[in-house]
Amino acid sequence: MTYESIVPGELSDPALRATAVPEPGAVTIVVPTFNESANIRELLRRITESVPGRLPCEVVFVDDSTDDTPEVIREAARDCPYPVTVLHREIPVGGLGGAVVEGIRAATSDWIVVMDGDLQHPPSLVPELVAAGERAPAGLVVASRYLKGGSRAGLAGGYRVAVSRGATWLTKTLFPRRLRGISDPMSGFFAIRRSVVTADVLKPLGYKILLETAVRARPRQVTEVPFVFQDRFAGESKSTAQEGIRFLRHLAGLRTASPVARMVVFGLIGATGFLPNLAALWALTSAGMHYLPAEIVANQFGVAWNFVLLEHLCFRDRRQHRRGWDRAGRFALIANADLVLRIPLIALFVGEFGMTALAATALALVTTFVLRFAGTEALVYLPRRGGRAGHTTAVEAGRHLGSRTPRRTN
Repeated sequence: MTYESIVPGELSDPALRATAVPEPGAVTIVVPTFNESANIRELLRRITESVPGRLPCEVVFVDDSTDDTPEVIREAARDCPYPVTVLHREIPVGGLGGAVVEGIRAATSDWIVVMDGDLQHPPSLVPELVAAGERAPAGLVVASRYLKGGSRAGLAGGYRVAVSRGATWLTKTLFPRRLRGISDPMSGFFAIRRSVVTADVLKPLGYKILLETAVRARPRQVTEVPFVFQDRFAGESKSTAQEGIRFLRHLAGLRTASPVARMVVFGLIGATGFLPNLAALWALTSAGMHYLPAEIVANQFGVAWNFVLLEHLCFRDRRQHRRGWDRAGRFALIANADLVLRIPLIALFVGEFGMTALAATALALVTTFVLRFAGTEALVYLPRRGGRAGHTTAVEAGRHLGSRTPRRTN
């Protein structure tokens, strides 16, 4: 990652550049960018016009671009009356949300305002977001399209409106308490106190960073300000079907953050494993295989199905602790041990405790389920003792890169 601090126009003299250290601003505007070079000059111009001199300001661009966006920022920042910083990431870990986390780490102000770089979020609202937070007082201020006076007019087409509405309903349904008081959890425009959020707590995946912040940081007081979602100034939308899939994975990761929630999802996924198991059993017996070996083989299809879903929906944040083949092998051993353990348990419950076969089977299923969940967490997805034996994933590399002392150039 490269770190560039562009000095404001009135400090362009080399002698002043060498000695001047800007005071921390009252607000740090964090702007994640990906190929937004056509919007940069207008964005900085509008921020200059909108943020009054009595509100000290700095702008931090976190850039994942493959075009000339960093160079355009550098040129445009020369005319700005406030500090502008560019963090260009070699590895875009976490997507847009990961970029915002890097911006939060770099912020020096009491308030952090997060906004997009395409001007669909009006810079003129930045002072009002900070003022609303001070008046409340609140730890999080959300710019909402769904309050009176707000509008989603800038969403192009009925399809995007429907997707936005559906995603809003889904997130509020999944997190009714955490999102209480937030009418627009899909908004990408918000202000948060630096004292409320710790960057290391956030584990974003994709572009819905407000949802990540509200659920994990848990600000006690939230307020909202209406805003009109504008048309994109230039360029094309970065919303894709792939981003939609990442959003669903992000939701699953947030929802399974607690052990109880993970156990519920673990059980639901385990139940779906009966489908590939039965399908494989039917195919193998139809091909002439004896039902006993067919059952053993078919069970592996269910195990594989469950492993894939658990990897992506339940334990996504913990996959870096072991290599893929190690996780798969351990999970398969635990899943197959369940079959071996269940029969002795049933015999024990019937013989020693006088239970009926049906009750013993039900209790054995519950017991082995709890043991399988605990064993999967402890033996497959928890970190190894004494480190990871030199294994570093791409995610870890990005994190190390992000935590490295930045290289400052003027």
